[in-house]
Amino acid sequence: MNCCILGAGAWGTAMALHLDRCGHSVTLVPRRMEHALAIASSRENADYLPGYKLPHRIQIGCEIAPVLMEAEVVFLACPSKALRELCESLRPGVVEAWQLKLFVVMCKGLELETFKTPAEIVNEIFPSIACGVLSGPTFAGEVAAGNPTAVSFAVDAEFAEADRYQRAFSNESLRAYLSRDVRGTELGGTLKNIYAIASGLCDGLKLGDNAKAALLTRSLNELVKLGVMLGGQKETFFGLSGFGDLVATCSGSWSRNRTFGERVGKGEAPAEIVAGQKSVVEGYRATECLKRLCVEKDVDAPILSQIYAICYEAKNPLAALQALMSRDLKSE
Repeated sequence: MNCCILGAGAWGTAMALHLDRCGHSVTLVPRRMEHALAIASSRENADYLPGYKLPHRIQIGCEIAPVLMEAEVVFLACPSKALRELCESLRPGVVEAWQLKLFVVMCKGLELETFKTPAEIVNEIFPSIACGVLSGPTFAGEVAAGNPTAVSFAVDAEFAEADRYQRAFSNESLRAYLSRDVRGTELGGTLKNIYAIASGLCDGLKLGDNAKAALLTRSLNELVKLGVMLGGQKETFFGLSGFGDLVATCSGSWSRNRTFGERVGKGEAPAEIVAGQKSVVEGYRATECLKRLCVEKDVDAPILSQIYAICYEAKNPLAALQALMSRDLKSE
């Protein structure tokens, strides 16, 4: 199978290594020409995934159009805020991409202006090409190393070849579970990043294990409530793209969102952290988007609301904690 990965961050690069181990023909296309040349020369993505050599079987693309002409599957591994622009740039090449059967979204988040998920953006721009989603607890370094990993592969019920692609994306180290709830899978991946920030705040404030356990339990409850309200299936949020991803992202030292929250908890300004680092903190943008949705739909989401206040209104994290602890008592 000929696979093209657009975006050479850590996750895109790890997926290139995984698909190569699955026996597929893989082309990795960085966004910047100089990045492509650096990877092609060193056979290593020193910027985003250092320490993992890319075999020469993996091609490094400098231009998208020639790569699209050969691809059967295109993986979209850019940050969610850049997805629409990337898809628009693909239009001319997709016209000539006779073998292209499937887009696979690898980014997480909602479009701030429209509240659309990544798959909805892809379907809007390319309505005649199927679109699936890969989501779940996937630390890029562990996928790159071939450590055991499980993911959700979500596609619409109308897509008849789902089983074939599920098998194609799986091997002895990565197991893909098939889901037909595309929207719920995407919402789980978006929401968990917000609560990973809260987990990091606990770490930064050194609140202890009791506080973190309580926070994650209530965060899961809020995640499920919001996910169902926004159109996902309840059981999806107890699976890999919901609970599974929440556990990994809230506990892993590698988690950008948890680390961001930890730094905020130690006193750094949220906007300055976001502006000063190369990798994207998806939960920061998702917090703004979901807060606006909750206001629009008059939904009470206390943890999300306090994270928003910390990130965008300069609220003191300890004051936010006190606001949560002093809410009216209720049944679990």
